[in-house]
Amino acid sequence: MAELKLHTVRVWDLPTRLFHWALALAVAALFVSGKIGGAAMPWHGRFGYTVASLLLFRLVWGFIGGHWSRFGAFLPRPRAMLGAFKRRAESERVVGHNPLGALSVIAMLVFLAAQIGTGLFSEDKGEFAGPLSAFVSNAAVKLATGYHKRVGQFVLIALVGLHVLAIGYYYFGKKDNLVRPMIRGDKELAFEAPPSRDDAAARVKALVVLLTCVGIVAWLAGRGG
Repeated sequence: MAELKLHTVRVWDLPTRLFHWALALAVAALFVSGKIGGAAMPWHGRFGYTVASLLLFRLVWGFIGGHWSRFGAFLPRPRAMLGAFKRRAESERVVGHNPLGALSVIAMLVFLAAQIGTGLFSEDKGEFAGPLSAFVSNAAVKLATGYHKRVGQFVLIALVGLHVLAIGYYYFGKKDNLVRPMIRGDKELAFEAPPSRDDAAARVKALVVLLTCVGIVAWLAGRGG
């Protein structure tokens, strides 16, 4: 019996990997600083701006980044989703995110954007005021603050928990380490697949995009005076 030939494929480019881990750290810091409150609230705002910059970067990178980081490469098709729900995902040639994983990523990005967006319009007992709260009515500020403090954070906690459980399930149940490729970038596949571009030019492009996103968020943060 012929030995199965494995193909080493660069799936996650360096900018995507750095985004992933930077976002995880920034979200954790955002949660902790929000729970501490008081003197930590200025840092809560800074971590919020960090997450906003990262999300804006990921939005752009989802169109111009490495092949498997692009939204068009991992947005699940209806047939693939049906196969996943019928436990036939193993029959699909999964390279990047599997269909359920892709939905998880999309949900995480959407609700993080909602959390950051409402934070821009929120006020918290004089400890923190979002930079755009002065430009909307008190009713809008109250609505944004209510979602930010009593809805959004719990949705995100649930999504993060499901994400961690899924990683554990794949590691212990299917013997598939999903963390290693997000560190090293490469996957060992039993079939050929196009790699993500991850050369110096791509990384410089990512840096330019990130700095532009940071500039946009800094300008937005300064609107509150």
